[in-house]
Amino acid sequence: MPRKQRLRRSLSGDPVGAGLPPAYRLVFYDSIGSTNDEAKRLARDGAAAGTLVWALAQTAGRGRRGRGWVSPPGNLYTSLVMRPDCPPDRAAQLGFVAAVAVGDALAELLPRLDGLSYKWPNDVLLNGGKVAGILLESEMTGLDRLGFLVVGVGINLLTAPRDTDFPATSIAAESLGEIAPAVMLEAFSRHFQFWDQRWRDDGFAPVRAAWRAAAASRGEAIRVRLETATLYGRFIDIDEQGALLLDSAGERCRISAGEVFPTNR
Repeated sequence: MPRKQRLRRSLSGDPVGAGLPPAYRLVFYDSIGSTNDEAKRLARDGAAAGTLVWALAQTAGRGRRGRGWVSPPGNLYTSLVMRPDCPPDRAAQLGFVAAVAVGDALAELLPRLDGLSYKWPNDVLLNGGKVAGILLESEMTGLDRLGFLVVGVGINLLTAPRDTDFPATSIAAESLGEIAPAVMLEAFSRHFQFWDQRWRDDGFAPVRAAWRAAAASRGEAIRVRLETATLYGRFIDIDEQGALLLDSAGERCRISAGEVFPTNR
């Protein structure tokens, strides 16, 4: 059973969750297999939008394509239940919303923050290393109707995994100071609510502009790993829906799903 949020306090001495937006309901665990799996279970059982699962550690954390995500204590692992009334392809833009919210939360908490960038489609980098990953998972109630969406976020505050496809880093490894997971949770939640509301009110344009302003590798040579192939080319931009635009041998390719790496990796 989840522990009550009153049993844990943030660095300020306030109960954890005191700084969350009022619409968010915190479900806390010391340890759990996966916050995304728990958020999906709760959503299937009727949990309202704004249900926020947080665990100090995960024993079966995962990233995109089912890859394991090492999840020791000290980092942030959280998943938010959402029920956006929109088509699935538009709901995928919430990955960019989450990335920008992570960036803004880190900028708020770390006055010396430098070298932050966003890697398409769902990673946040510090000095070229992955400091945060975002995993969107959804289930449908019909052919074109979204039942729910879970936005999972992992932020490397204290430690980072080794031997990953893309180099990882942490706030501590970058000598930027210490951030308690509870403090990070509250800052991220507030910034996510802000950008989520902007997205609902004004569409993807303001989110896209914020993301593009710190886009990693824009204009540079990259390789994009797809399900069955790898493409090489120059990262031109993201379009108005969030797809990556790649100049590959003089041909412009529009890519809606894939993984980006520098050409030397």
